[in-house]
Formats: sequence, C-alpha cells, structure tokens
Amino acid sequence: MNSSKLNYQPNFTVTMKREKYPYITDETFSRFEFESQGPNGTIKKVIDYYEIGDWIDGTPIYNLAFGDWNENENIINDLTISNNADRNKVLSTVANTVLDIMTHIGDIAVYAKGSTPARTRLYQMGINAAREEIEDFFDVYGYDDGIWRKFESGKNYGAFLVIRKKSKFD
Repeated sequence: MNSSKLNYQPNFTVTMKREKYPYITDETFSRFEFESQGPNGTIKKVIDYYEIGDWIDGTPIYNLAFGDWNENENIINDLTISNNADRNKVLSTVANTVLDIMTHIGDIAVYAKGSTPARTRLYQMGINAAREEIEDFFDVYGYDDGIWRKFESGKNYGAFLVIRKKSKFD
C-alpha cells in the first residue's frame, strides 16, 4: 500500500468489539484502506469520506464511499461483488473507521447508502445484526418516504445516517 499512508491502528479506547481487519489511513483520516482475505484471495478495500452538507443542527455530514479498489482506474468500485466469505468482518471494519473519523475530525454525521438497493439492504442487515453495539456509540437514522427517522428494526430504509453519542467520546 502507498507510503503516504499511515500504518495505522486506532489508538483510542472507543472501538467496536466485533472482529475487524487492520487498516491504514491518510493524514486527513478521510481515506482508509484494508485487505479482505478469503477464498477469492486478497482484495483491497477503500473507504473515502467527504463532506456533502449539513444535518438539521448544522453538524457537517460526510458521505461514506466504500468498495473494492480498481488499480487500473484508480477508483473505488462500489458495484463489485467480492464473495470473499468475510462480509461481517468487512462491515465491522467499515464501522470502526466511522468511529475513527469521528474521533479525529470531531462532531460529524456519516451518511451511507448502497450503490444498489441490494447493497443498501445489506447495510441495513449489518446495522440490525450489530444494532445493540452500534447504538452504544451512535444515534442511527434511516431515510424513509423523504424523511429521516430514528432507525427501527423491520423497516426498510433508502439510506442511513449516524451521529456519535457525545457521552461516549467526551
């Protein structure tokens, strides 16, 4: 991986307990990279965060862009289906980068939506599977019928937004 990246492991005490991959980040904590390991080999994954607007209280919203790294085009491919038998570990790694960026940048909200309805559903399943732990750290919202609502299990959402709970970080 690129030498301009920091060989980084979170040094903060706020971390999710689920198994995750080690990752590296850049100096701005806006790009994270890790390698998925499984039956289809080693697959480089990249997560980019960039500001897209403000939440209703003025908190900056950052988009979470995630996928396999396409070396030929130097882009994130968010349509690839890796089938590397490590979905939960990958999702846990992504969730930990959300904690990490919030620890380093401060009060932000993170917006996530899958590149397809099936991916959005996959993210929702991941949130549901780890909901109790996620809600220890974040207030979670789902986008439904043009409105952001507090996340509820059993409802389908078109996108998600997480905002850190200040008591867990302060």
